[in-house]
Amino acid sequence: MIDSIETLHSTFFTQREACLAAPYPERARRRHDLKALRVALRRYQDPLAHAMSDDFGRRSEFECKMLDVLSPALQIDHALSHLKRWMKPQRRNADWMFLTNSAKVFYQPKGVVGVIAAWNFPIIEAVGPLIAALAAGNRVMIKMSEFSPRGTVVLRRMLAEIFPLDQVAVFGGGVDIGQAFAALPLDHIVFTGSPAIGREIMRAASTNLTPVTLELGGKSPAIVGRSASMAVAAQSIAHGKAFNSGQACVAPDYALVPRDRMDEFVAATAKAFTRLYPNPVQDPNYTSMASDRHANRARELLADAIAKGVTVTSCGAGDGSRIIPLQIVTRVTPDMRIMQEELFNAILPVVACDSLDQAIAYVTARPRPLALYYFGSDAAETKRLVRDVHAGGMTINDWAWHVFQCDLPFGGSGNSGIGSWRGPEGFYALSHAKAVFNVHRFFPAHLFHPPYGTRIQRLISKIFLGDADPALAGPGPVPADQVVQVPAFK
Repeated sequence: MIDSIETLHSTFFTQREACLAAPYPERARRRHDLKALRVALRRYQDPLAHAMSDDFGRRSEFECKMLDVLSPALQIDHALSHLKRWMKPQRRNADWMFLTNSAKVFYQPKGVVGVIAAWNFPIIEAVGPLIAALAAGNRVMIKMSEFSPRGTVVLRRMLAEIFPLDQVAVFGGGVDIGQAFAALPLDHIVFTGSPAIGREIMRAASTNLTPVTLELGGKSPAIVGRSASMAVAAQSIAHGKAFNSGQACVAPDYALVPRDRMDEFVAATAKAFTRLYPNPVQDPNYTSMASDRHANRARELLADAIAKGVTVTSCGAGDGSRIIPLQIVTRVTPDMRIMQEELFNAILPVVACDSLDQAIAYVTARPRPLALYYFGSDAAETKRLVRDVHAGGMTINDWAWHVFQCDLPFGGSGNSGIGSWRGPEGFYALSHAKAVFNVHRFFPAHLFHPPYGTRIQRLISKIFLGDADPALAGPGPVPADQVVQVPAFK
């Protein structure tokens, strides 16, 4: 298939016609499709991992398979186990005035769902929403990142073996294809990427009033409480920063640490990293930066911080190119770029805090993060963070494991995203909840017809509404000085 705007439009109309011809795939059909996708992921796990590694320059094979292949396979297993319950119409209660009638919610496929995947975990970010969309009975068009050309080829080949183009289609191409994709009159768009591009996607979707699910990222904090095991916190945060070389939307972006434990935390984190990756330059388990542009940006961020007075504890020299080991940065200030931009690399700023109150104030004064991590055994602190601090999701005493739980939603809040695409929330997000009210033939609906003011109507009003306040009775015009003039829309 040629990646062109013409092919994009023709594929969309082909899928739209297929939706009209078969608007509601039965459960057996959906289960068949999900099982076929599960088998394909098993068969293609090596080609997918090799393609992703080649696109990066070097990416850990285990990390490729664990997140991009195993995770969607487990999501399929979960969807197969729960699909019958998800698809079942939900019985709702009819209001008292309408008792004896039935009220239900039916979950209808939305139609053609567009999925726009990012480059950092290209397969899970394409296949994860695909699973939710297929479970909900939709047809799917996928736009892969231009930075994942080899992964796009393998994914397209894999999906073409099991789905016709009128059901699932994969597109590569550059920015022009991406812009045309977002401008299609799709029935829903699922986008993974940066907040800046997310705004562009939302703006393009608004032309067609297309609903969107946006998973955007942000600066996810790791809060180390006074009750924390420093060894546990350091090990987890070092792993979170090293996983995919920090190129993960839920990576710990920065750490908030008690001031009197700063030195202990830095030493423990550096030790943990070197234990995990004794020689990052030679270690195939340590992923390179995805491109020269991304590597150069990491060095620019670090240089900006150094010029403004930080202290850097380097956990390795790197190769001078795209292998950049963990760099722990202390004495940071808000004017530094590393404290203003989502890092997406293995730089770890560490902020000193005197109390949990101060840590919470620091986080809540900034845009809402995609993930929040807390290390400690203080139940009161945990409860407060869960209740009072907004974030897309949260893991306690480790990082990112909430992302791997198939029955939990995955999505952001505020600047870090809109909606979720996994688990039951993903199914319902990509379904239309149709309200259906069935009036039985003997229900006296005529009692609500004109002429109004009958005895039974007044009785119904009195029962359900009660008596009016006599002090407010009487028609009386509203004084002119209390009327707000609103200009008419043009």
